[in-house]
Amino acid sequence: MAKVLIVEDDPAIRTGVVRALSERGHAVATAANALTGLQLAVAERPEIVLLDLGLPDLDGREVLRMLRAVSPVPVIVVTAAGAEAEMVRALDAGADDYIVKPFGAQQLDARIRAVLRRVGTDERDATVTVGGLWLDARARRATLNGRDLDLTPREFDMLHYLALRHDQVVAKGELLTHVWQIPYASADKTVDVHLSWLRRKLGETALEPRYLHTVRRVGIRLSAPADQP
Repeated sequence: MAKVLIVEDDPAIRTGVVRALSERGHAVATAANALTGLQLAVAERPEIVLLDLGLPDLDGREVLRMLRAVSPVPVIVVTAAGAEAEMVRALDAGADDYIVKPFGAQQLDARIRAVLRRVGTDERDATVTVGGLWLDARARRATLNGRDLDLTPREFDMLHYLALRHDQVVAKGELLTHVWQIPYASADKTVDVHLSWLRRKLGETALEPRYLHTVRRVGIRLSAPADQP
C-alpha cells in the first residue's frame, strides 16, 4: 500500500479519510494547512498527496504549483468544487487526478491505486550509477566520485532523469514536461539555466563537458567520461 499525505483543513473529513485509508493498509500523514503540507511533502516523501483546494492559508492551486517546484510526487486534488472549469484548472496546474466531495472510501482508494499505476514508482525510487556519478532517488542523495553534491530539488530531479536515460539524447521539452511539468514554450531558458548550474557543480563547462553534453537542436545527453566507463 502507499504512503499518503492528506492536506485538508476540515477535521471531520481529515479524520474520516485517515480512518478509511488506514483500514486499507495505507500509511497516512496529515496537514491542516498549506505550509505544513508543503513541509511534510518534502520531509516525509509521501508516494501520493491528497490536496484540498480550499485551504485557510493559501489557494490550493498555488500550493500545487509550489509542490511541483520541489517534488515529483503525484497529487490528487480533493475538493467540493465539481465544475468542469475547476477540474481543468487543477489539472493544468499539475494535478494527476481530481475527486469531488463527497466521495466514498472505495472510490478514493481506487483513484490512489490508479494514479500510482499510471505514474509508476520504480523510476522515482531508482538508484543509478553513471561513471563516478551516483544518485539515490529515495534518499535524494547524489555523489560524484564519492563526494556529496549539494543539489537543489529541481537539479536533483533533472540529473536523475538524465542519468536514468544515460547515453540517450533527451529533448528540453521532455525535461520540462517530466521534471517541471510545464510546456516547453512557456519556459524555453529554464533547462539551460539549470544545466549551467549542474555543470558547475559537476566541475565541468559547456565547452569542456564530462557528463552533460549538449546536442545542438536536439537536447541533452548524459554519458560517463571516457576515463570512467
